Amino acid sequence: MEQRLIQSPQMIQAMQILQLPALDLVERIEQELNENPLLEKSEGGPEGGAESGFEGAGEGGAGESDPSVLDARLSELERFDRDRWADGRPARYSDDIDPKHEALQNAENQPKTLGEAISEELALSTLDDQAREVAEYIANSLDDRGFLGATPEEVAQECGVAGATAETVARALADLRHQIHPALAARDLRECLLLQLDAHNHHDSLVHEIVERHLDDVITNRLPRIAKATGRSLDEVVQSLEVLRSLDPSPGSSYAGASAAAITPDVLVEEIDGDYEVRLNRGTVPTLVLSPQYKEYLKLARKGEGERDWVRKRLESARWFIDAIQQRQSTLLRISEKVFAHQREFLERGVRGLKPLRMQEIADEVGVHISTVSRAVSGKYAQTPRGTLPLKYFFTGGTETDDGEVESQASIKQRIAELVSKEDRSNPLSDDQLAALLHEQDRIQIARRTVTKYRKALQIPSSTQRKTF
Repeated sequence: MEQRLIQSPQMIQAMQILQLPALDLVERIEQELNENPLLEKSEGGPEGGAESGFEGAGEGGAGESDPSVLDARLSELERFDRDRWADGRPARYSDDIDPKHEALQNAENQPKTLGEAISEELALSTLDDQAREVAEYIANSLDDRGFLGATPEEVAQECGVAGATAETVARALADLRHQIHPALAARDLRECLLLQLDAHNHHDSLVHEIVERHLDDVITNRLPRIAKATGRSLDEVVQSLEVLRSLDPSPGSSYAGASAAAITPDVLVEEIDGDYEVRLNRGTVPTLVLSPQYKEYLKLARKGEGERDWVRKRLESARWFIDAIQQRQSTLLRISEKVFAHQREFLERGVRGLKPLRMQEIADEVGVHISTVSRAVSGKYAQTPRGTLPLKYFFTGGTETDDGEVESQASIKQRIAELVSKEDRSNPLSDDQLAALLHEQDRIQIARRTVTKYRKALQIPSSTQRKTF
């Protein structure tokens, strides 16, 4: 004998649906609507819609109560279901809107990509056919920054163009750089900057020497070392770096491709008469109901025939799916209500009011397993008076202050960012100094290495790199 936990298909489906964000859930619902004819969207909400209005419409005419008509329709439905899966995917209705076509119609116009821009320029290019083929190969080999990590000799060998040489590649590159960007297809950042300096006639300038020999010192902000190595004054080095800042480190950055997707919040938090109301964004998730027409077919279908089993299986599947959606909505709402009950000070004061909160605390209060809380908040966003944020943002650790209060990691990070924003850039604060100021001003006792970890998480450079000369 052995003891095992068996997960039913219904449990697995419920867990999968719980984890889906709003947009993914809508896509999953559309898929289920296409696959199960017993499901339909409710036009009038949970209380109205098709299910409550069937009996009055069905009694009466058009032969709806005639068993022979019902049998014929059931046979037709069974044949349709069999045919539409014959090639492994659902068939399309001529009178239905294709979801993919509708999505394409509603999609935003995408910005021009780097490859498209190059293709347009090549159409007007005076290159011969061989160089044009090489240029097309280069265009398709660039990374997002517009870099090409290969030498002309390597490109000539790998492009597959008959008779191509390093000179052919050089002609193609010269044309692309003239038409698109002077540093297109550079092998690295150093070559990218040098190509732009050459294009602007800075061949023998100090900035050219700095990029060619001291780029690492520029990245780490070690300007006195550059001044000593070049024999120039610190002011001259600083002036040269002004020219460097005007250059483009990513030749392909102006062709960024697709724009960022909009965030659709699952949870809405609104202030009403001094209190906060937590509710779900029901506008994104349609309400599903069982099609009452097919429930009537199930009652009237003759016992023992295949039509009855066909309808019963789909009826059971539809009920499971509707239950899973309702369970997801209920669980997400209960968890969200508990989260914002704990984080009320965040709603009132912002990040400084964010309290440490563990998922286990919410799981205990709601009466579910911690994994359920993790699935429920995964990929979900909440629209609050303080902005739209991931639900996971509100679960954070904390540090106890000397006064016995507990500050969340998020509030400590914000305090570090505030201290850095107010520092003297000619003498920036070190991590040790930041830790001392946190203790002195906010009574927060944390180690220097913790300050370093939080600073890096905020993508704040070190004090050496922040220093201005």
